[in-house]
Amino acid sequence: MNYEEFFQEIKERFAGTDVSDIAEHLAYQFTIEDAQAGGVFYVEVKEGKLYIEPYDYHDRDAGFTCTPDTLRKLIDGKLDPVAAFTMRKLKVDGSIEKALRLKDLIAKKHK
Repeated sequence: MNYEEFFQEIKERFAGTDVSDIAEHLAYQFTIEDAQAGGVFYVEVKEGKLYIEPYDYHDRDAGFTCTPDTLRKLIDGKLDPVAAFTMRKLKVDGSIEKALRLKDLIAKKHK
């Protein structure tokens, strides 16, 4: 699987996620470490809408670095973001407070 296919998979997994009750602005950049599917994309919650685009986000609140497998497990609710960080499967930089909101975003995907 190449980066474009992986990115499309992630975008589809989040399709239909209702973030209309998230009032604050959240901007995350994901750096995926993989020889074939590696790349960068961002996830943004702005004015109650979710945006996922295959670009760098320089004004991000937090950045996450992980493998494709780790991201899939996070999105599917099979791996807690805090546990992933503790096990060093997820690297985080930027605002820890905003990074912790990733759990809320994932939980909304499962509603």
